[in-house]
Amino acid sequence: MRTPVFFLVSLAVGLALFFIARQYGNDYIFFAGYTVLQFIVLATAWNILGGYCGYVNFGSAAFFAMGAYTTVALTKFPNFANRYLPESIAWLAQGITYMPIPVFMLLGGLIAGLVGLGTGYLTLRLRGVFFAIATLALAVVLQTLIVNWDYVGGSRGAYVIRPATVPLIGNYVEYLFLLMMVLSVIALTVARGIERSQLGYGFATIRDDELAAEASGVPTLRLKLVATTLSGAFMGMAGAPFPYYIGFLEPSSAFGLAYAVNSIAMPMIGGTTSWVGPLLGAVLLGSLQQYATVTISSAVSLLVVGLLLVGFVIIAPNGIVGLFQKFVRHKEEPEIPLHDPAEETP
Repeated sequence: MRTPVFFLVSLAVGLALFFIARQYGNDYIFFAGYTVLQFIVLATAWNILGGYCGYVNFGSAAFFAMGAYTTVALTKFPNFANRYLPESIAWLAQGITYMPIPVFMLLGGLIAGLVGLGTGYLTLRLRGVFFAIATLALAVVLQTLIVNWDYVGGSRGAYVIRPATVPLIGNYVEYLFLLMMVLSVIALTVARGIERSQLGYGFATIRDDELAAEASGVPTLRLKLVATTLSGAFMGMAGAPFPYYIGFLEPSSAFGLAYAVNSIAMPMIGGTTSWVGPLLGAVLLGSLQQYATVTISSAVSLLVVGLLLVGFVIIAPNGIVGLFQKFVRHKEEPEIPLHDPAEETP
């Protein structure tokens, strides 16, 4: 299936699920569905760098928070302009008040993508665990900056008031769900296109043996910069609507451990070598976490992730996709008879 056809089919499936969910008239379906779709985007974005290239990123929460705080900074700018800028200039900032969320998503993705580009460039000589530690340090530094930045609320947090309804769609939560659904389709389409392209083959050479790839003339630096930029941009876009979804954004929620852990665990459980893996892992883990949050406690969600991750590392190191491929190969292998009837003597 070609990429445009895949995008249209995926979008049609997503819209069908959206209209089916509307028939139940339960807002919780959209609240929970938004979270699952959000994790699909984060897992797919992480897999572009961590799965295709083999560079483990522990800073997923940082890129997610960049998108979220980009929205907060923009929504607060009109009030800031009225207080500190001349009236001849301040009125220009009032247009941000009417800026739609898709624009916030694009800007959040742009900023997070640029930071991802810088991260890839500054850490281009780091490999393996050293790169992972560098991305973790990025998250710590950015969280410290946000905690001490009063403009976006600092450690106190910031309120973002969302409208009750949206024209043509109605409920604002349904609108957020629809936006995240479209973003998840775009992320999956891009990941699938990369996997089947020359870019994906280049990523695979980096994952298998980066030194050999460099010796063979593969532009590994350029490929890593593309991977870090795309991965960071999608994570930032996933975080941009989050302040409207949660209503009150604080550093502990934006930089939550769940985003860093789930972004890694979901592709690993689903399978890191294919675009299908992050999708399967996000749907499985995201649904289980939402069920555990409602029936038991929200604190159990990470326990579910940990138990499943340990189980899959032991039983299926290559994830669900790898387990399925192993099963198919086993079925296709011809059975070798232990006894050859031709050797029998009359």
